[in-house]
Amino acid sequence: MEALIPVINKLQDVFNTVGADIIQLPQIAVVGTQSSGKSSVLESLVGRDLLPRGTGIVTRRPLILQLVHVDPEDRRKSNEENDSNTWKNGRLYKGIDGEEWGKFLHTKNKIYTDFDEIRQEIVAETERVSGSNKGISDEPIHLKIFSPHVVNLTLVDLPGITKVPVGDQPKDIELQIRELILKHISNPNSIILAVTAANTDMATSEALKVARDVDPDGRRTLAVVTKLDLMDAGTDAMDVLMGRVIPVKLGLIGVVSRSQLDINNKKQVSDAIRDEYAFLQKKYPSLANRNGTKYLARTLNRLLMHHIRDCLPELKTRINVLAAQYQSLLSSYGEPVDDKSSTLLQLITKFAAEYCHTIEGTAKYIETAELCGGARICYIFHETFGRTLESVDPLGGLTTIDVLTAIRNATGPRPALFVPEVSFELLVKRQVKRLEEPSLRCVELVHEEMQRIIQHCSNYSTQELLRFPKLHDAIVEVVTSLLRKRLPVTNEMVHNLVAIELAYINTKHPDFADACGLMNNNIEEQRRNRMRELPSSVPRDKSLKGPGGQTLSPTELVTNEGEGPKGAGGVQGDQGDGGTGNWRGMLKKGEDGMSDRSQSQSSLQGSPLRGHAVNLLDVPVPVSRKLSAREQRDCEVIERLIKSYFLIVRKNIQDSVPKAVMHFLVNHVKDSLQSELVGQLYKAGLLDDLLTESEDMAQRRSEAADMLKALQKASQVIAEIRETHLW
Repeated sequence: MEALIPVINKLQDVFNTVGADIIQLPQIAVVGTQSSGKSSVLESLVGRDLLPRGTGIVTRRPLILQLVHVDPEDRRKSNEENDSNTWKNGRLYKGIDGEEWGKFLHTKNKIYTDFDEIRQEIVAETERVSGSNKGISDEPIHLKIFSPHVVNLTLVDLPGITKVPVGDQPKDIELQIRELILKHISNPNSIILAVTAANTDMATSEALKVARDVDPDGRRTLAVVTKLDLMDAGTDAMDVLMGRVIPVKLGLIGVVSRSQLDINNKKQVSDAIRDEYAFLQKKYPSLANRNGTKYLARTLNRLLMHHIRDCLPELKTRINVLAAQYQSLLSSYGEPVDDKSSTLLQLITKFAAEYCHTIEGTAKYIETAELCGGARICYIFHETFGRTLESVDPLGGLTTIDVLTAIRNATGPRPALFVPEVSFELLVKRQVKRLEEPSLRCVELVHEEMQRIIQHCSNYSTQELLRFPKLHDAIVEVVTSLLRKRLPVTNEMVHNLVAIELAYINTKHPDFADACGLMNNNIEEQRRNRMRELPSSVPRDKSLKGPGGQTLSPTELVTNEGEGPKGAGGVQGDQGDGGTGNWRGMLKKGEDGMSDRSQSQSSLQGSPLRGHAVNLLDVPVPVSRKLSAREQRDCEVIERLIKSYFLIVRKNIQDSVPKAVMHFLVNHVKDSLQSELVGQLYKAGLLDDLLTESEDMAQRRSEAADMLKALQKASQVIAEIRETHLW
């Protein structure tokens, strides 16, 4: 077993040179209630005063204490050792005066030979993170002690378990401390050192309770009973130390630490250990050889060695896996650049190729979490853009009154015999214009996806670019600029596509002609149906004269006569007049009494209101009213025509916009990307600037190389162990 001690010593040295906790060597976590003597036990193991002491909560951050046994003879030889042996402890303490010293991880290479300075640094570092109140922090302090008087151990001093917050402590201080302790003792590679004071009942031990929560079998729990000298007169800890009260598999060890008075009087730890031995011989003579600080140190060392023996196979596998990972990481960082011109051209070419491959779907790294590149553009064309166009209502934003108003506006001052075509053109252009906004939005979405492809190529495809942030930024800027230049051109083309549809309303379009023919047949059939419904008293074989002397069809006559009685109310009755009812700007019936039409109407409808001036601005606009049969028929014709023609235009736009975007934006960028990058970036004056590595890249490469070297050395150290050494 002793053969493992130098092995662990070497492993600790190997991994401490890179300052990493990447390999968790087995460690011992010290758990106990507040002021149960945890820090005193640790000081006894070290043999020096180095930890803050006092009443209340003193340990407020985890202290990872690594004890490293050094041989004074090795130290004397250290200056003569060659480079192949610099991994020994001699490398770490070359040129140090004194046989014991300490080092903190946060102060890098600073050496502390005065243990009072170590204690002051622990207090200062605790207050820096945890504050000057009684709060705690889970950020550990790393301290390494080199001494010929210690055995190889890794211990973690944790804050004491409390129940009631004091001072400025948060209300959940108990929960915080418990979570912090569980974080360290839940690690299956740790040994739990449960500290309990002898002057309390073992059955109430919080330390043993917490340990049992994570280690119910007790396979990695060792109990330490402190303050044996402070028990009530007439009582002793014989039953406790014999394991009769609460049995612990790894055993119970009693220790006697220095009192606060001894600490104040600067009593040496060595004197305290001598007094402890005398106390045990006097009080517990039969158990003296299995208790005390020295026995505790040997037991912990033995337990840790056995634990390491059990963990060694897994540790070996872990080191080999990490070595392979760091080898791969180092390769990804690349070698320092020699031929800058060639490197720049290679990187530009590779980026341009990866960009095009991502669009075409032939990239080496296929995204599985979401659509990207060409697939995303296809989705925009056929799902996003297609569905948006299909959701546009051909008659959206167009009410029947709007259609009727457009028809009347298109006739001017003359009553219309037929539905004017101008009204159809005006209304259908208004509806087609609504397709322009989703079309331009489609261009914008494709442009955004082309921007995202740049980041995708940087992250997944061209890892080398991360080495050269200035080159990466320059490439992003060039591609973004190229996309930005093509955006207005593409928008202009899409705008023109809609403008082309607006420029000429082709009523001779084959699809539109078919729709009109079908619609005319329907209208003719409806007209015949209405003719059949005419009253028998109305002659059908001759033309009839209307009120103004114009010829009216039987249908119009029925319309006028059927709605005449409503006209008795003046303005309201005029709304029913076939095709010339009351609307914006019209006058009340009877005010132009000179016309034949008005005289005819007044003879049918009764005496009108005469001599009453009407303010045109005060005439109300009818919001909703019952349409005449002709108005209804005219609106229906226009709406059907608009819908039929709109669907034809929408189909054209849905087909032509993706083609325009592909030609003017996507394909143009693909074809001109490499030439644009080379033209903008491949210049002699820019080589040095573009191929400047990021500040931390050289450092990361160095750190990865050091870690790889450490892992390879650790692998060699473990490989030196013979199987016979393990048993």
